[in-house]
Amino acid sequence: QVQLVESGGGLVQPGGSLRLSCAASGSIFSINAMGWYRQAPGKERELVAATTSGGITNYGDSVKGRFTISRDNAKNTVYLQMNSPKPEDTAVYYCYTVYTDYDGYEYNYWGQGTQVTVSS
Repeated sequence: QVQLVESGGGLVQPGGSLRLSCAASGSIFSINAMGWYRQAPGKERELVAATTSGGITNYGDSVKGRFTISRDNAKNTVYLQMNSPKPEDTAVYYCYTVYTDYDGYEYNYWGQGTQVTVSS
């Protein structure tokens, strides 16, 4: 069993800041990647940011220069620092992980999602 516990979502004003956290726990031998996707009403789910165990990061074009992903390997936790958010960043943000279990199998797992609303 694996759990992803997301926190930090809520209402933020345009130009403000918000930090999301996602902690992974359970039958995880190693985490290969963690990151965030988002989905706004009527739109497809899109990549926000991701980071691999090797430290490679990847960002969606719309958030480059404003959002920063970081990771605490000891805590199996990933963070998304959202600076200067815009109303178009309003969406449900989903944490995901690619992990290897103790039997050596690799899986993808998604969190339940946390709502982020950018509005004045």
